[in-house]
Amino acid sequence: MTKKPDGSWDKSNLPSRHVTEGPARAPHRSYYYAMGLGTREIAQPFVGVASCWNEAAPCNTALNRQAAAVADGVKRAGGTPRQFNTITVTDGIAMGHEGMRSSLASRDVIADSVELSMRGHGYDALVGVAGCDKSLPGMMMAMLRLNVPSVFLYGGSILPGRLDGKDITVQEVFEAVGQYAAGVIDEKRLCQVEQHACPSDGACGGQFTANTMACVSEAIGLALPLSSALPAPYTDRDAYAVASGEAIMNLIDKQIRPRDICTRKAFENAAVVVAATGGSTNGALHLPAMAHECGIEFTLKDVADIAARTPYIADLKPGGRYVAKDMGEAGGVPMLLKTLLDAGLLHGDCMTVTGKTLAENLADVVWRDDQDVIRPASAPLSPTGGVVGLWGSLAPDGCIVKVAGLKHQTHRGPARVFDGEQACFDAVTNRDYKEGDVLVIRYEGPKGGPGMREMLSTTAALYGQGVENIALITDGRFSGATRGLCIGHVGPEAAVGGPIALVRDGDIISIDAHAGTIELEVDAAELERRKAEWKPRRTNYNSGAIWKFAQLVGPAHLGAVTHPGAQAETHVYADL
Repeated sequence: MTKKPDGSWDKSNLPSRHVTEGPARAPHRSYYYAMGLGTREIAQPFVGVASCWNEAAPCNTALNRQAAAVADGVKRAGGTPRQFNTITVTDGIAMGHEGMRSSLASRDVIADSVELSMRGHGYDALVGVAGCDKSLPGMMMAMLRLNVPSVFLYGGSILPGRLDGKDITVQEVFEAVGQYAAGVIDEKRLCQVEQHACPSDGACGGQFTANTMACVSEAIGLALPLSSALPAPYTDRDAYAVASGEAIMNLIDKQIRPRDICTRKAFENAAVVVAATGGSTNGALHLPAMAHECGIEFTLKDVADIAARTPYIADLKPGGRYVAKDMGEAGGVPMLLKTLLDAGLLHGDCMTVTGKTLAENLADVVWRDDQDVIRPASAPLSPTGGVVGLWGSLAPDGCIVKVAGLKHQTHRGPARVFDGEQACFDAVTNRDYKEGDVLVIRYEGPKGGPGMREMLSTTAALYGQGVENIALITDGRFSGATRGLCIGHVGPEAAVGGPIALVRDGDIISIDAHAGTIELEVDAAELERRKAEWKPRRTNYNSGAIWKFAQLVGPAHLGAVTHPGAQAETHVYADL
């Protein structure tokens, strides 16, 4: 315990002692007096309250309000909050152009910047508030790296748009672009869709990357139960922010740290939830990266193996009918976890930020028959999870496809090769392809893109044109909003000479999501001949942050990480 019987705090083992304790720290304390703190506040634990607020997109615009509520909770519980901000690159704005190369790199910048601010100022604990795709794993990676007591808070989803009596999301806008290109709708209709899809603060409303990782934050134990349920514009959700601020003080007192919570079993729980909700394939990128921060090897193969034995039970867009608001009203993540736990699919003994185990948190959750967003595990939408891993001669390191709600799960056809997304998007826009083709987008991997761009503009345009007998394969990524037979994370990537770099127009590619295979039907000797002729490509990013990312980044199946991780540690910040 770090709290004394008289209610004061023992800071002898807390990082903030380096900036608040003893005569030598008088200059440091003078800065805190300048900001209005008194001796009592300086003697309390310092809690970093990190927010990804910005005006880039609605995902982030409600975060400052919630961070302020977190700070109030910290104060109520006897701590001293220190608010600071970090960046976000919002995929919906970055999508479909060069800006998307900044997206995955931003995950590491978020983790790095939070780490540096925490280290530089000697904060004792962290509450992280995030709202958009890469900011959620980035914030949780910082927590696991620092290993100070931490609580994660999702900023909440957007309210669903409403058009013609139906809920719509930004997914429908991207798909409307394809419908417009195909002549299915006119420009007036496209304008109606874009103006109605996003009516409020909050992250994209389907089970895309943000909501997938929000579910992960509860399942893995870093967020308070039900804290991701309420939409961002609901001020009622500020109560969860206050509670998160209060919870962090209990964690400091008991010295319960993120690596005590995020064990291998906790990561398995998180992967179960990604699969059970038909979550984003990006979960298979972010979970390995988070595990890397605490020295746990957890790869794409682990995520895929867990998905293969997990029922798909949450009927969420893009494969299903409902949005995040509906899931929250149906009981949220605790309801989902309860049916999975009762079915023996979760480890109930994992510690969480409540100071209780997952099973203890769920003890009073009662199944509700008045909702059909979440199915019982005994009556799933499908018996296996919403994501599938594939291995074979085209992807020796594996790749991943989202199959939730997908009927077309096997395909065999000739390759149509594109070096980069734009060329493929142009071909799709002009309907310059044939049904039965396998569209191959390469040199879009973590290193070769650089930045491992998402392909939602292309996949949504293709879907909007109503074509089903087609497949798309890339060493880049797909958005959580992608649907159709779209296979990403192909590894090794083209930039390092993986088999995808050797594919030529007309080569036959066979895909079987049921069997988990992806094969390039080209003779091994011919591939060796092509390999001998292959030369690495130079990108246009030869300085700056994206160049730096490309030099450091590892393969996608290991999380596309940029540093050695906990296995190489000789110290942990929390113990300095």
